[in-house]
Amino acid sequence: MAFYENDVGTLIDEAKLQERVRALGAEITRDYQGKELTLVCVLKGSTFFAMDLARHIDLPLTLEFLGVSSYQGGTETTGEVRITTDVSKPMAGKHLLIIEDIIDTGLTMSFLLENLRARHPASLKLASLLEKPARARAKIAIDYKGFVIEDVFVVGYGLDYAEKYRNLPFIGVMKGK
Repeated sequence: MAFYENDVGTLIDEAKLQERVRALGAEITRDYQGKELTLVCVLKGSTFFAMDLARHIDLPLTLEFLGVSSYQGGTETTGEVRITTDVSKPMAGKHLLIIEDIIDTGLTMSFLLENLRARHPASLKLASLLEKPARARAKIAIDYKGFVIEDVFVVGYGLDYAEKYRNLPFIGVMKGK
């Protein structure tokens, strides 16, 4: 028995997940032809998605990492957004694509978009693997969306519960959460 089987049920299996990531990569490749793209990976949750997506984007690109937190280990946002790790290079004049794991309330992404716009990029768009519209408190336009999900607590493919379950190759639902 796998370590997670008592705790996690499958919501989006690995094959469906990878098929959608490939399609998003092709769409991004088409939209950014002739441009150098900077992927801004939001730590830690979007790391798996960002790396797989990057492999499916057939363009010159650079990677930056930005850590933000509003959960502090629980299952509910605290509402206070903090930058825990900032990008390493100036963002002015660059074509930025934020890579996020999930848009839930939208508060964290609203903060992040405002922060990055203030750095004067050439363009700023958002790719999110998941959107959970039932919990939205801020309207966020997602340019490249993987899946829309119900209001369930999900783990796997980078998403965690108390820093665990990130390494699952699928999106799962925590049983009893």
